[in-house]
Amino acid sequence: MSKQYSNFSEFYPFYLNQHKNKTCRRLHFVGSFLIVSLIAYAVLFSHYLSLWLIPVIGYGFAWIGHVAFERNKPATFIYPIYSLMGDWVMFKDILLGKIKF
Repeated sequence: MSKQYSNFSEFYPFYLNQHKNKTCRRLHFVGSFLIVSLIAYAVLFSHYLSLWLIPVIGYGFAWIGHVAFERNKPATFIYPIYSLMGDWVMFKDILLGKIKF
């Protein structure tokens, strides 16, 4: 991961390349879905303290996918903002059927 990306459009193909394993992608998707669900729960039931779980859920599922299935280092450590954006774009692309679940 020595290449420097000047914008997200350049970064996203690299991001997808780091998520070739179907189980890793599924874990990312589940983590993102749980984050959306947690936010909805916190807002609906005014349980805002539960929002501290967002990074645990999001990074937990993703990092398990990378360590156990993809066997690579998450791009989050070098490109934190682009990686976060990539998580949500990949989530949307899976929902829309552009990326195989």
